[in-house]
Amino acid sequence: MTAPCRRFPVSGYAEIVRPIILLTAALLTACSAAPPAPAPVQQSTASPPVDPTADPLYAQSVQELDALNQQARTLLTAGKSDQASAVITNSEPLENRLLSVPRPTLPAMEAASDRDELYGRMLMSNRNYGWARMTLQKNVIRWKNWKPQTEETARRLQAAQSAVAECDSKMSQ
Repeated sequence: MTAPCRRFPVSGYAEIVRPIILLTAALLTACSAAPPAPAPVQQSTASPPVDPTADPLYAQSVQELDALNQQARTLLTAGKSDQASAVITNSEPLENRLLSVPRPTLPAMEAASDRDELYGRMLMSNRNYGWARMTLQKNVIRWKNWKPQTEETARRLQAAQSAVAECDSKMSQ
């Protein structure tokens, strides 16, 4: 003879488990994948990609960054490093916008290089040698990889390498 099976009350178990199952199902439903994006509309005529550097605002931004660089250089020369720092910091979004295009122009690259050189020199004067070296090293990489190489880009590469060497010598002191 087998022992009678003891059963737990079903109603008490169901009252506990049912809300947990419903909550789990609701959470899993909310975590489902997003619906697929609609297919892009095909244009009948293929238009060439737009060159962002041909936009007049791009050239204007290059001139604006050049002006900010000159202002910061003047302030640094006058010994007003706090004001120069503000100008250099405020010009960072402009530099990022100029360099965000697929192929920045040489004037844009020169303006960005001048800003990074100023920022690196300012960091060196504040004895933040690690940050200064990192900033100055961007110019070395920038001009080492620039195509086509010209006398001006070679000069800028040499100047960037000299600035990094100067920073390294100050770091070792």
